Formats: sequence, structure tokens, C-alpha cells
Amino acid sequence: MYVAALRVTIRIPHAGSLKDKRSVVRHLVEASRQRFGVSASEVDAQDRRQVAVLGFAVVAPSAEHAEALLTRTERFVWSHPGIDVVEVSRHWVDVEAER
Repeated sequence: MYVAALRVTIRIPHAGSLKDKRSVVRHLVEASRQRFGVSASEVDAQDRRQVAVLGFAVVAPSAEHAEALLTRTERFVWSHPGIDVVEVSRHWVDVEAER
């Protein structure tokens, strides 16, 4: 079992309110869940109207599969019009060490 997470910080320059921001965040989170089967959530900066930190997680039977899902998710976020990707990081959970 392989567990991986993707953390993406985005800037939404056109967001004039938290409502505008949440519309973009909701689309990215829901579409990622549906298209790629990842878990997704806004994980930080909830009170900042032009910045969002999104977290995506996946559990897969192979490292390659987990990596592919995160790569597709990241590409999807990068392709969204009207946002700037500020920072991206990936994290792996060592499940075997947890035993």
C-alpha cells in the first residue's frame, strides 16, 4: 500500500471576496475528486481571499499508480484559468514503518 499527498498553494488574483475564492476552490476540489478519485480539501489560508492551500491525497496499490494520480491532479490544477500556482510539494507516508 502506498500513500501520497500533494500540497498546492495557489493565488486567485480576480477573487474580490471569499465567496469568489470558494467558487474556484470548490471547483478544483470537487473536479479532482470526481476525475481522479483523490481525497481533496482546502487545508490552509481559509481566511485569505486571494490565496488557497489545497491538499490532495491518494492510497494506491503501487507507487507508480499513486505518482500518476498526483501528477494528473497537479496538471489539472495548473491548467485552471485565472489562477497562479505558487508552490507545490509532494509527501509520501512510509506505511511499512508504521507497523
